[in-house]
Amino acid sequence: MANAKIIQEKQQAVEVITAKLRESSSTVVADYRGLNVAQVTELRKQLREAGIEFQVLKNSLVRRATEAAELTELNSILVGPTAIAFSVDDAVAPAKILNDFAKKNDALKLKGGVVEGKVVGAQEIKALAELPSREGLLSMLLSVLQAPMRNFALAVKAVGEQKETA
Repeated sequence: MANAKIIQEKQQAVEVITAKLRESSSTVVADYRGLNVAQVTELRKQLREAGIEFQVLKNSLVRRATEAAELTELNSILVGPTAIAFSVDDAVAPAKILNDFAKKNDALKLKGGVVEGKVVGAQEIKALAELPSREGLLSMLLSVLQAPMRNFALAVKAVGEQKETA
């Protein structure tokens, strides 16, 4: 009977991982081999503060979950020690935090992940991490939209000043 209980627990774990893969806007897979306890604790703290769930999972369970979630392309990177960051709200945050941490700690290696339901490699995760934040992008858009109006206002002011002097 112990085997039946273990199998049931594993099936439940696979269901939980499958749900996380489906619900996450972004999932980043990393190799944490070589990080010490203090470094892992610091990384977990940073991720937790951003609302990101970070777990070390068995590759065999994750492979079953990827089959259920129809993300089998992810199986090729599920080799060796694997830690996965799941983010429901912010698609960029896990990539940004893990990439910044990997720059400071060579032991952490990004393997790839899933962004908005699409499996991507480590290079795409790094490119995503280099993007400005949502607020930064919105401010850039706002400045682009304001520029023509600002230039028009400056031109009108210049014409008005020119007419006053004449």
